[in-house]
Amino acid sequence: MTQDTNVPDTTHPDSTNSTPKFTSEEFATFLKKKGFIYPSSAIYGGLAGLYDYGHLGTKVKHNFQNLWRKYFLSLNQNFYEIETSNIAAEGVFKASGHLENFTDPVAISEDGHFERADHLLEKELGQRFEGLTNQEMMDLIKKHNIKCPKTGTNIVEVKHVNMMFPVSLGVGKSHTAYLRPETAQSPFINFKTQFEIQRKKLPMGLAIIGRAYRNEISPRNLTLRQREFTQAELQIFFNPEKIQQHENWDDIEYYELNTVLVEDRKTNKITKRTAKDLLALGLPKFYVYHLAIIQKFYLEVLKINPEKFRLYQLNDKEKAFYNRFHFDLETDLTAHGWTEVGGLHYRTDHDLKGHQNISKEKMEVMDESTQSKCLPHVLELSFGVDRNVFTILDHAYQNEKDRGNIVMQLKQNITPFTAAVFPLVKNKEPIVNKAKEVLKILKDANISSFYDKASSIGKRYARADEIGIKWGITIDFDSLDDNCITIRNRDTTEQERIKITELLSFLKQ
Repeated sequence: MTQDTNVPDTTHPDSTNSTPKFTSEEFATFLKKKGFIYPSSAIYGGLAGLYDYGHLGTKVKHNFQNLWRKYFLSLNQNFYEIETSNIAAEGVFKASGHLENFTDPVAISEDGHFERADHLLEKELGQRFEGLTNQEMMDLIKKHNIKCPKTGTNIVEVKHVNMMFPVSLGVGKSHTAYLRPETAQSPFINFKTQFEIQRKKLPMGLAIIGRAYRNEISPRNLTLRQREFTQAELQIFFNPEKIQQHENWDDIEYYELNTVLVEDRKTNKITKRTAKDLLALGLPKFYVYHLAIIQKFYLEVLKINPEKFRLYQLNDKEKAFYNRFHFDLETDLTAHGWTEVGGLHYRTDHDLKGHQNISKEKMEVMDESTQSKCLPHVLELSFGVDRNVFTILDHAYQNEKDRGNIVMQLKQNITPFTAAVFPLVKNKEPIVNKAKEVLKILKDANISSFYDKASSIGKRYARADEIGIKWGITIDFDSLDDNCITIRNRDTTEQERIKITELLSFLKQ
């Protein structure tokens, strides 16, 4: 059985985009040219599955992470972020099942080329094939005469390989540890310590934003499938007796969720169901509440188009054996269709029980609210940071034919720069000085800003549009007399004249 990878590398061919507006190659070229994302070690030919973020991509990534922190850590006063080592002892992964089960199915061609078997089937046949045995996948490959996509030769075998990176620690007599393939195990092995520190209260949330490492068989599609990537995860430890409760349930009871349940698979159409509707289908309150909270993050904080977001239910074959309930968080990408960017997993007591058995450290705790001991269950909110950043950039990318340039319609809370300051002419000292005054006002107010005085004002607007700057602020000769600036909206190109003293309140609105 394939180990749950929290954010498995899956894309689904059904899409709201019948004809993509741009190709993967076009998008990748743009991201590199502007300094968002590009291959790592490029001067040495690059390394498959490894990417670097340039100055703009790093800002967008940090903005996403900060929005995630602010939103999810505010859900409960007992939710905190921790930072842990990327390397863990072998026993950690023995307890979690990774040493035995963290595998992916590999299709091997007769000339020795490797491809991810279930993804190969999915690409050729347009369906999901998670959970099949090696033999079942091999039978399908033979039945449909599927060849190796790279070499065109026959597939001769399907087998599972472990995806973890071993690390040798010490000099001389060394011992083996592993780079973590997910951030999830870190909160589990920190649970007992943090429970004692955090005044012994449940529910308790431990969040991590950090790196994970997987030896992917066939990394591709830029940052959608990498060998080193960033995850943002919140592990919520709670008393299983309270799975049917949440103190804020009334806030979301009639909130409509964009769902694709197992029963919807034939059409794959999004069906709007209220949180209350999902209870009637057997999902518990504690789980459904967080499903709603996650959707609100995407639609109300990130402002993703609701038609491009869905909660996709996994069936018993697809979800990990220890996940009682599992929904993927999926967004519709221009050149890739519906793609998983995260998941909500009810992991039960699988993890704490495993670490209790191997470490011999008791994980049972006293729940003050019930005055009884329990082995907490875990609800995992898991997000692939790189995939979410990719989604944000993908949805923002617009090739504006009328303007003759690319416009990145990034939201103001995610864009690398909120405003750009332009002195109309660069060689007139009074105008340049006034522009720098405006720039200082923005920086003192912690508003990310960009200064550009090169080329014509039209070219400067175009450059700002391409990197997603929401507001263009021009200082001209009249500014010296009336203390006003002209502010331009990136999306509408409309311009408005306002007082410099009104600028901060304008931007906050």
